[in-house]
Amino acid sequence: MTFGRTRGHGRKQAHFTTMDFEVLQTLRKHHPAWRLLAADHAPFVASFLFRAFTKENARTHAEGSLVALLDDHLFDLRRQTDPDASAFPKRAIEYLDEWASDAKGWLRKFYPPGSDEPHFDLTPSAERALAWLATLRQRQFVGTESRLLTVFALLREIVQETSVDPALRIAELERRRNDIDAEIARIAKGEVSTLDDAQVKDRFLQMAGTAQGLLADFREVEENFRVLDRNVRERINAFEGSKGELLSDIFGARDEIGDSDQGKSFRAFWDFLMSPARQEELSALLQAVFVLPAVQSLDPPPRLLRVHHDWLQAGESTQRTVARLSAQLRRYLDERAAAENRRIVQILRGIEHKAVALRDHAPSDVFYEIDDTSPEAELPMDRLMYSPPWRPRLQVQISDDSPTTFDTGALYNQHHVDRERLKKHIKRLLQTHEQVSLAQVLSEQALSQGLAELVTYLDLAATDAKAVIDDGTFETIQISDGALVRTATVPLVIFCR
Repeated sequence: MTFGRTRGHGRKQAHFTTMDFEVLQTLRKHHPAWRLLAADHAPFVASFLFRAFTKENARTHAEGSLVALLDDHLFDLRRQTDPDASAFPKRAIEYLDEWASDAKGWLRKFYPPGSDEPHFDLTPSAERALAWLATLRQRQFVGTESRLLTVFALLREIVQETSVDPALRIAELERRRNDIDAEIARIAKGEVSTLDDAQVKDRFLQMAGTAQGLLADFREVEENFRVLDRNVRERINAFEGSKGELLSDIFGARDEIGDSDQGKSFRAFWDFLMSPARQEELSALLQAVFVLPAVQSLDPPPRLLRVHHDWLQAGESTQRTVARLSAQLRRYLDERAAAENRRIVQILRGIEHKAVALRDHAPSDVFYEIDDTSPEAELPMDRLMYSPPWRPRLQVQISDDSPTTFDTGALYNQHHVDRERLKKHIKRLLQTHEQVSLAQVLSEQALSQGLAELVTYLDLAATDAKAVIDDGTFETIQISDGALVRTATVPLVIFCR
C-alpha cells in the first residue's frame, strides 16, 4: 500500500511498476530493504528480526526485552559458528542502535507516551525484505485453486458492482439464487460435497498469508503518517509566513492522504473491523478452522488464532500516530496565540508609555474623534417577553403505618478495592513466569472482596496493552463468601510480562 505520490519524483506512482535502470539504481543506493539484503551479515540481521517481530507478530519491543532477545540470539550463533565471537564482536545494544540509525533504517527507535524507556519497531522496508526472503524457500505445498477462485470472484465483483444496468445486475442476482436453490436441493437429497484436505490447506495458507500481510500494511500506513508528522514539524519550525497559509497547506496535505485510495481503504477496513459482530464472527470462524485435521497437519502458529486482535492493536497504533499529529498542530496554535497575546500586551504598554509622556503636553485642539468602538443595533424582536417562572407543586403523603426505623447498615457496609495491590500481585507472579492466567493469579491469592475484586482484575486486563482477553475461551472462577461459594464464568484472561 502506497500513497499517491512517490518521494522525490513528484509524479504519480504506477501500481504496475516498471524496472527502469535509474529507479533500480536509486533503490540500490537508498532503499533500506536493499541495504538489508546486500549487508555482510544479512542472515544474522534477518534471522533475528524475523524471530523477534515477524514470527510472533510483535508490534514493538522495549529496549530491555529486545536486548535480552538479541543476547540469546548472539549466544546461539557464536556457539554454532564462531566460538571466539570474532564474527559478531559488538554488544547487543550497539547492534540495535546501528540498525535503527539512518544509515541502516531497519528498526525505528522511539519513546512511547508516558515511558522513559526506548522502544523498537520494525520498519516497513525491513518487513518487505523479510517477506521477500520468505518467498525464496521451496514450498512443499503450492496452492493455486484458491487464488484462481479469488481472481474470478474479484473480477466478477468489479464487473457487477460497477455496472449501472439494472437488467444485468438482476440477472446476476437471479443466477446466484438459482445456484443456491440447486445446492439446497442437493443437500436435501443427501448429496453433501465438502472440501478435501488439499483444498482446505490451499485456502488456509492463502488466508494466513493475507492476514499476516495486513500487519505489514498497517506498519506502512503508520510510517506514512509519521512522515507527514515529521514534515509538519519541520515546516512549522522553518515557516516564516502567516499562520493561515501554513495551516491551509498542512490541512490540505492531511485531507489529501485521508481522501486518497489508501486512506479510504484503511477507513473502510477499520470501520468493518470495529464492528463487535464482525469480531465475534471472525473469532468463531478461526476457532472452527483451527480444529480441522487438515489445518492441524500444517502446524499453524497459535498466534494466527488471534490475528484480529493484532489487527486492532496495529490499527490503534496508527490512530495514535494521527492523534499525535493533531496534538502537534494544537500546540502550534497555542504557541502562536500566546506569542500574539504577548505582542498585543507590548503594544498596549507602548501606548500607555506615550500617553504618560504626553500628559503634561497634551494638544490643545481636537486631534482625533471617534463616535464609538462599534455600532449598536437594537431590534424589536430581540427583546424578550415576560414569562412567569414555573413553580412546582409538591404533594407529600406519609402514611401513618410506615415504619419509623430502618436498617442503615447497608449504607456503611461499603469497601474499596485497592487496584495497586492487585497490580503488585500480578507483577510479582510475572517475575517468575512469562505469562499467567487470571485463574493462576487467583490460585496464588484468592478473592477477598468478592465480585468487586474480580471486576477490578478484568478492568486491569482491559486497560493493559500486554494482556490478552480471549472471548472465545472461558474459565470458571470460584468466589467464596464465608460458607457461601459462588462461581463466575469469565473470558480467558492472560497477563503477559
